[in-house]
Amino acid sequence: MKIFYWSPFLSNVATISSVIRSAESILNYSKKNNNLAIIDSVGEWEQFYQRIDSKIRIIKLYKNSIYKLLPRGGFIKSRFSQIIIFFYSFFKLLKLIKKEEPEYIIANLITSLPIFLSIFYNNKTRIILRISGLPKLHIFRLFFWKIFSKKIYRITCPTEATCQRIKKLNVFDNGKIFLLRDPAIQIKNFANRKREKITEFEIKNNEKFIVAIGRLTRQKNFSLLIDAFSEITKKYPHYKLIILGEGEEKSKLEKKINEKKVEKKIFLLGLKKNVYKYLSIADCLIMTSLWEDPGFAILEAALCNTSIIASDCPNGPMEILENGKNGYLFENNNLQDLLAKFEEFQQASKLELQEKKISAKKKIIEFGSLNHFNSITRILN
Repeated sequence: MKIFYWSPFLSNVATISSVIRSAESILNYSKKNNNLAIIDSVGEWEQFYQRIDSKIRIIKLYKNSIYKLLPRGGFIKSRFSQIIIFFYSFFKLLKLIKKEEPEYIIANLITSLPIFLSIFYNNKTRIILRISGLPKLHIFRLFFWKIFSKKIYRITCPTEATCQRIKKLNVFDNGKIFLLRDPAIQIKNFANRKREKITEFEIKNNEKFIVAIGRLTRQKNFSLLIDAFSEITKKYPHYKLIILGEGEEKSKLEKKINEKKVEKKIFLLGLKKNVYKYLSIADCLIMTSLWEDPGFAILEAALCNTSIIASDCPNGPMEILENGKNGYLFENNNLQDLLAKFEEFQQASKLELQEKKISAKKKIIEFGSLNHFNSITRILN
């Protein structure tokens, strides 16, 4: 099969790893001689070429990259950049599809372009609408989906809850909608990455760490986490907080950290390729997101045998943590409930914590590469 992945992005989002691992799962597990390719629309994939297996083609629409020139940071700038990508890639992508005639295009981000282009090429190429994250179901998106519903071959969702949500819209034939877990868990080199030394600070014997991971955006709600940590550290002064990620709210968060006078206890370490070495020393992961689908940090924490405290936001955390069986869920954006769940975590017995960790590890098998391959094979066929 000839399968092309379309996934233009503006920042380091989890979908990048998901696309790479999805293509690699087909490459590694399929007995067929598949022709796999990732389309590089504006040069966004250049920084990841070394991570991608050489047997997976990188198809550059343009020789020169304009990725770094695109506006980013905030809703308006990102939408403007998406419009630029749409029109800049329009004719090049259409020409590529007509020339190569892939059997499938799996569209992950800025999905409107390959779907719209389906007007201009034959039905040999089937569009897989891969819903990444929790979609905003505004009137324009619903209208667009309804117009092109017959042109879309399959719709895949990362969680059961999102599947049910899309089905209830009655925009697509329910037979086209499938659950497809992200291949978020990567065992390869995990042990070595977990043991890598942390060099940013010295770890003292009596210290405990809370870790949080994600882009510094409104979605991740790190402002709530800083409020909670400033209260936690009053009762548990031996705790420190590590936040891994970059984003437009960095200055705002730094200001809040200074206002709360916890600048010596919170480390904003930026984006890190290896999060496992931080999770391996963590007492717990705290996820304060307003929405997640599914929530890669939770999966990575479970792999590291780290306790998890997460908001019950739509849609991923509740599903992964199975309503509290595999960790602790607090009411979305509720400071007092977060503090209550942290206290519950503190008072839990070692046996209770271990049972939750074991249960979480069993759950994340669903997010492995083999499971993803088996699912995507059924969906394509």
